[in-house]
Amino acid sequence: MSQTSTGDMGRSGGKSPTRGRRGPFARMALFFRQVMSELRKVVRPTRNELITYTTVCMVFVVAVMTFVALLDVGLGAIVVRVFGGKSG
Repeated sequence: MSQTSTGDMGRSGGKSPTRGRRGPFARMALFFRQVMSELRKVVRPTRNELITYTTVCMVFVVAVMTFVALLDVGLGAIVVRVFGGKSG
């Protein structure tokens, strides 16, 4: 690996040397401007799409809940059968 005489060559990417020397409030303002710019690009779902997505999500959650509950009851029954049901 060879080092250049400046040690920082190519790091700025061709931008002005004042990049990164902004104050904290200027950086926060830039961040919020960029966030707002990205939020303007967001495509929001229609009412029907939102209802469909919510229904699919709820059905999936109920299905997983049922599976886990059946697994819990089944494994509980196996444990009781293997280790005995009464203590003392």
